[in-house]
Amino acid sequence: MNHHASDIHALAAPYALDALDPAERAEFDAHLAGCEGCRQDVADFLATAARLAASAAQAPPAAMKQRTMTATDHVRQLPPRLPAASPVAVRGMLRRRALPVALAAGLVAAASFAGLAVWQNQENRQLEQRARQVEQRLDAVSGVLAAPDARTAHGRADNGALTTVVASDRQNKAVFTATGLPAPAPGKTYQLWLAHDGTMRPAGFIDQDGTVLIDGDTADADAVGLTLEPAGGSPQPTTTPVLLMTLPA
Repeated sequence: MNHHASDIHALAAPYALDALDPAERAEFDAHLAGCEGCRQDVADFLATAARLAASAAQAPPAAMKQRTMTATDHVRQLPPRLPAASPVAVRGMLRRRALPVALAAGLVAAASFAGLAVWQNQENRQLEQRARQVEQRLDAVSGVLAAPDARTAHGRADNGALTTVVASDRQNKAVFTATGLPAPAPGKTYQLWLAHDGTMRPAGFIDQDGTVLIDGDTADADAVGLTLEPAGGSPQPTTTPVLLMTLPA
């Protein structure tokens, strides 16, 4: 991409995401040597990308092993094998009796594992859906971070959390990152807000350290706020903001 010397600072995000061509990367490497602000931005973007990648991991359901063992517990074992010296008549009688038992056990096993297969299929579909949602969120966040007009602002909340906002006017989107955010009390959640001419509008939630895409129209917003609200959120802030920072221009 072509750029002027004045906007080389905007290349911090695509540099961190390895989205520059070799010539641009070499130029930005040289710029980093003398720009503390860009070095900090690159470090922030790399940390954000690492947290986003970790959030895409999906652990297997904790109940899967127990459900599998429960299903197999209901399957009866076949009768023990008889010694070769057993009388033919006795062996024949036992085989005749064992046949319906084995058949019943097979049917029970088939039914049990069929039910388990259905449950696993549902679990897989839910995992796939969550994976798609995470992928879409990653794409949206990465798009903002790599936008040519991306601008960054840093802040510190009253509770000590370090925050970063990256905004893109062209995409009309912004990304919020928090580090060191104390866990909310039970029944509470952190809610984001966008300030539009003095009016605070709901802009999503963040419950712990990480990165979220801010909901709403950010191009016309003046600032982003963070309050502690009841679980589920509020239509208007009910507490004093722990953070209120101007969106990067």
